[in-house]
Amino acid sequence: MSEPTPLWAVVALPLVLGALAYSAAAMDAAFRTGDGLVAPLREGVRLIVQQRRRTHAPDVLLARIGVISLPTAALLAATVIPLGDASVWELPVSVVWFNAMEVVAWGSLWLTGWGVNSAFPLIGGYRFVAQGLAYELPHMFALITAGLGAGSLDFGEVAAAQDGLWFAVWMPVAFAVYLLSALAMAFWGPLSHPVADDLAGGVPAELSGPDRLLFFAGRFALLTVAAAAAVPLFLGGGAGPWLPGWAWSLIKTYAVLALLVWVRGRFPVLRMDRFMTAAWVVLIPATLLQALVVGIVVVN
Repeated sequence: MSEPTPLWAVVALPLVLGALAYSAAAMDAAFRTGDGLVAPLREGVRLIVQQRRRTHAPDVLLARIGVISLPTAALLAATVIPLGDASVWELPVSVVWFNAMEVVAWGSLWLTGWGVNSAFPLIGGYRFVAQGLAYELPHMFALITAGLGAGSLDFGEVAAAQDGLWFAVWMPVAFAVYLLSALAMAFWGPLSHPVADDLAGGVPAELSGPDRLLFFAGRFALLTVAAAAAVPLFLGGGAGPWLPGWAWSLIKTYAVLALLVWVRGRFPVLRMDRFMTAAWVVLIPATLLQALVVGIVVVN
């Protein structure tokens, strides 16, 4: 029987996740406008005091559920990701739980786009469902490949199996596909079609005030969680010289997060039909071939 989770760990989790998400927003602002640390705080204060506006006949309950469930999904996914050697929730199938919380994010965007009763957010919701259907299979195969290499679907055991050689080194295709799917999961950078300018901002186009703040906070939290999960999956977890495991986990998470944030604005936004074609024709066969190679190595 596992030991109960310390109270300090439960309290620290949202604080660490919030700090990393804020730093991601600050990095994004620095890359785009040069404002750095001040810009997210200034925007947050502006949205908190901004009056909410509504479209005609919205389903307020569905829209609010969608907005609130986005950061909630990120927080629940973070409970199973180890910081060093320990996580808030020691779940034997933590990789599966992490993947399930991504599906909650699908529902979050769909409910938000549907609930506000406006054309552009609804189309953005459809785009994200299409994007999810396209990225989820190669994403799952990338997760399964890491689990296959470790013989486990537990984040902790996957990280421990990389003693001496990170999975990112001998599973480069799975790692690359995971990073691409991390962008899709957070509808970020070249995969931000659900919130593209051609839809006046897409899903959050009609959101204002605290609703808009919570939505974009959830987006940065999703990006942060995706970066954090890459560490035990492909980068050896908290393993490293001199520093404690939790410190290495944070350093690696921040490095992956910086890479993902940097991608925004460096590549054009992909049209959804083209991304779906690439996912089915290129990404799925590539990840299946990677899983086959890993399976042969593990068996031998």
